[in-house]
Amino acid sequence: MNGLLFAFRASRYAPRSLTRALMWAGFTAQWARHAKPARRLEDNLHRVTGLEGRELRALSRRGMASAARYYAETFELGRMTGATIDARVRVEDPHGAVARIQGDGRAVLALSHSGNWDLVGAYACRHILGVVSVAEVLKPREVFDEFVALREKVGMRILGHEGGSTFRELIRIGKRDGGLICLLADRDLSGTGLEVDMWGHGVKVAPGPAALSAAIGAALIPVHVHYERLHGRGRWAARSRWGVVLRFGAILEPDDAPAESRVEHLTRGWVQFMGEAIEDHPEDWHMLQRFGWTESES
Repeated sequence: MNGLLFAFRASRYAPRSLTRALMWAGFTAQWARHAKPARRLEDNLHRVTGLEGRELRALSRRGMASAARYYAETFELGRMTGATIDARVRVEDPHGAVARIQGDGRAVLALSHSGNWDLVGAYACRHILGVVSVAEVLKPREVFDEFVALREKVGMRILGHEGGSTFRELIRIGKRDGGLICLLADRDLSGTGLEVDMWGHGVKVAPGPAALSAAIGAALIPVHVHYERLHGRGRWAARSRWGVVLRFGAILEPDDAPAESRVEHLTRGWVQFMGEAIEDHPEDWHMLQRFGWTESES
């Protein structure tokens, strides 16, 4: 049986402490062996931070620990109470994004693979607006189905990434039903990524958030999620040493962008916020896969 599929099913019955320990052991072993995911992460983190040698290895170890934490928490998500979810999420909203989202009844959010995006999705369904998102169809299919079932259990609506047909469905949902359409956009799966500058490197990112925002006339808002240590009563309420910070960036208006370059303009807007946020919290960027660097990778 696929390792992730086994972990999903076993976590329904195993003590939470055991799930966390197994995730920690598995990711630590990959880091210690310098397995391919750890090498990918280090290459990506080097390009973000410029670190090398021992400093880079120390950062990648924290990165693998963060990724292990994400999976352990996600496997637990279906067993969390609403109060526990609330206790683990802190919102930073300097631009009034939440009020704008609730007032309009719809928005497009651009996210990175940082922190625990599933946890904040569950929180958003409880306190902001219903979440619609897209997930990569994993192999075996049963793994994808488990992820979808878990996310739907906490209120999210998930579409499989099927290219143009999925984008058309998102347009229909955005215009007809509204909601909070959340798209992980730092890793382009479309094959039509837009080239932008991030951390002084050429990078291809997903055009989907900007294109969808323009198509349905909804605000585009970049979001970043990172971990923080919890203490005292907050730690007790969360039943964890860790919580996440859900930080909203500035609201990007599709009508403010030139019509002839609207998608490019909006994309560069969220990329600037995202690049700075990842640079501030590189250990929580779970990019263990090939990233969209336009120059050759090592």
